[in-house]
Amino acid sequence: MFEEILSRIAASLTKHDLPYMIIGGQAVLLYGEPRLTRDIDITLGVDIDQLDRLLAVIQELSLKPLPGDTEAFVRETMVLPAQDEKTGIRVDFIFSFTPYETRAIERARNIKILDQDVCFASPEDIVIHKIFSGRPRDIEDARIIVLKNPGMDLDYVGDLLKEFDLLSDEKTFLRTFESLSKNKP
Repeated sequence: MFEEILSRIAASLTKHDLPYMIIGGQAVLLYGEPRLTRDIDITLGVDIDQLDRLLAVIQELSLKPLPGDTEAFVRETMVLPAQDEKTGIRVDFIFSFTPYETRAIERARNIKILDQDVCFASPEDIVIHKIFSGRPRDIEDARIIVLKNPGMDLDYVGDLLKEFDLLSDEKTFLRTFESLSKNKP
């Protein structure tokens, strides 16, 4: 069920020339351990001025936008939640065009799903997203990804989290990562 939707979404986003990467639980399933996830989170490498293009994708995929006033909701949250009416699966499209997100999308890995290349964020960028989120479940996801992916570029992760700490009042991102990766074999 998820494979079919991921494949269709990837084909449509590619057709409409919208850069993207799959993040969240679907990426954790790829790089970490199986766990229950009921949605698909997608980072788009565009500003909300591309909302019309995304709405064309949503229509093409027969997804239903969930907010009543789609444009106002997206302007306020930078997210467009939608739902596949056939399966009930929720798909969150996240608008993000920061230099970091642009680089992460460029680093995304193409994974074949039902003969379609689907762009998944790299394990390094998933760890960064998870640590940035900071919820206990996300920190555990990050720990498992670090343990299960021995070829990860830990310097890339550490360097970026150090940069994010410089912009943060709490300065806990790098420390959290170091506590996860110090026990790595």
